[in-house]
Amino acid sequence: MKKKYVKKEIDSLIKQIQYHNNLYYNEDNPEITDYEYDMLLRRLADLEKEYPEYKLSTSPVSTVGGVASSSFEKVKHQIQMGSLQDAFDFDELLQFDSRVREKTHNVSYVVEPKVDGLSVSLEYENGNFIRGSTRGDGFVGEDVTENLKMISSIPNKLTQNIPFLEVRAEVYMPLDKFNELTSKQKDSNEIPFKNPRNAAAGSLRQKKSSIVASRGLQAIVFNIQQIKGLEISTHSDSIKLLKKLGFLVIPESNIFYNINDCINKINDIGKIKSTYPFDIDGAVIKVNSFDDREKLGSTAKNPRWAIAFKYPPEHKETILKEIEINVGRTGVLTPVALFDPILLAGTTVSRASLHNQDFIDKKEIRIGDTIVVRKAGEIIPEVVKSVKHEQNSVPYKLPKHCPICGSEVIKNKDEAAIRCENPSCPATIMQHLIHFASREAMNIIGLGEANIKYLVESNLINDISDIYILTKEQILKLDRFADKSSKNLIKSIKNSKSNSLWQLIFGLGIRGVGSNIAKLICKNYKNIFELMDSNAESLVKIEGIGPVLASNIEKFFSVNETRNLIHKLKELGLNMQSDDIKEQDNTLKNITFVITGKLISKTRNEMKQLIEDAGGKVSSSISSKTNYLIAGENAGQKLEKAKSLNIKIINENEAIDMVRKT
Repeated sequence: MKKKYVKKEIDSLIKQIQYHNNLYYNEDNPEITDYEYDMLLRRLADLEKEYPEYKLSTSPVSTVGGVASSSFEKVKHQIQMGSLQDAFDFDELLQFDSRVREKTHNVSYVVEPKVDGLSVSLEYENGNFIRGSTRGDGFVGEDVTENLKMISSIPNKLTQNIPFLEVRAEVYMPLDKFNELTSKQKDSNEIPFKNPRNAAAGSLRQKKSSIVASRGLQAIVFNIQQIKGLEISTHSDSIKLLKKLGFLVIPESNIFYNINDCINKINDIGKIKSTYPFDIDGAVIKVNSFDDREKLGSTAKNPRWAIAFKYPPEHKETILKEIEINVGRTGVLTPVALFDPILLAGTTVSRASLHNQDFIDKKEIRIGDTIVVRKAGEIIPEVVKSVKHEQNSVPYKLPKHCPICGSEVIKNKDEAAIRCENPSCPATIMQHLIHFASREAMNIIGLGEANIKYLVESNLINDISDIYILTKEQILKLDRFADKSSKNLIKSIKNSKSNSLWQLIFGLGIRGVGSNIAKLICKNYKNIFELMDSNAESLVKIEGIGPVLASNIEKFFSVNETRNLIHKLKELGLNMQSDDIKEQDNTLKNITFVITGKLISKTRNEMKQLIEDAGGKVSSSISSKTNYLIAGENAGQKLEKAKSLNIKIINENEAIDMVRKT
């Protein structure tokens, strides 16, 4: 290759990698897969090795991709938080072993799964958690201490008063929490996180620690950075110590004495990776002895005593049998690929979203094609490409009419989605009803998806207002309901009338308005009628509401059907005022609660909402900053910890009284 072309390719690769680094580390919104990124980085490393005269000191090969955000205080790391050298085949692991044995004798290794999350440093003085920070560029990170305190697996107090300890941990979002979060985001018409790693990073960088607490993040510790007051000689001993100190530690930290056994363990981890509660993107081999690590040292970016094996993405071929069209609550037509079932990442999949017409056209997907499917981030099935067209197949085009109501569909210039804008479309009505009654919106207990479908099919409800004219006698006539369930449903519907206004606004399903935006609106408008008569020009003045969202809100309330619905709901007794939120905003300001045990009169979420509406904070873990522990039935370790810290313990009724009296 001519040198001028080499230089041109290196410059191009650096620009691409820097662009994707920013999306991955700083925006938490990657456009390419980890494997595709790794291949870009590997190509750059190969070129720099072959043509060292073109290697820059700031090359992405030699530096960590993140930077410290200006939103948080900066933290200078005493011990560099480097990244690991990657390997993509077993020959590279054998070469690693040879390099290690050149400088050490009788080496032993540990092999661990590599958790795919956000790397953080946790610092403790005399057993107390004093600071937590992100990796950043490896030298300077972000102080996210308060947010890390919201993670239950990070102890605020260790079981031993070690003078000083700094550990490295990976913050991750458990897969079940990730699925819950992305489902809520889709229901709220928000852009869902692409994978658990980005969800964890995006959550940890929230300015409000209450949001962090609600996301269910966990942190798993995998290394001691520095320790004072104790002597530890091996990594395996350090993991045992960290577990005793109260940390959640990396599983399967096994010891091996030759590289082939390490490779066998990596294969074993690969076979069971779908069983872990977290996402993994590889397995790590580490030298066990700390003395040996000292001898081996580090490069500017990577320790020479560890290497990460990256599992190749699992792809499977299958036959695309059909393309199904789903109509969401905002009227968007989403094509879904239905294909012969295949086993991917430990689960059987037979369907995957095709997103929109642009996606189908770009990948030239046709019914009958042999397609390649993979799981993005080991979670969401996605169609990678079409590898073979069936004879006489034709390009697929989305229908010009809604498959549910037959109305002509519309495509706006500024978006890829095709929509049915018929407000009476049964599909959108059904999805609107499900969203309105959901726990995150009006929280009508007993009115889940199955019951809503049943009531619609029974012609008892056709729009939101119909929910509030249901009677126990009507419901009792249906086979699905008994006397108690009918009574409970009517009671729950009645109770929902007094919900906070933000719940109603969120429940209405305005495009782009999630629960946080709904709360923001309620802090700026006294009632829903003031909002309804507002316009995009005034809405956009609210920090956090952009022009597109402001236009969506204005359009929603300009429709006669919407305005008639709001007036009807007012007549039916629903709360239309937001003054109660403003009045209660500072009632429990600067007061932190922890809830433990089973509550009787309210669910945990209801109690949490009650406290937060009154300006208080609910934490998931006990610390010296906790003001009250709300103890329900069968309270466990948190109760004992609260007693040891002399934290005031109250029951749920006392907590409710605090809100009412203040």
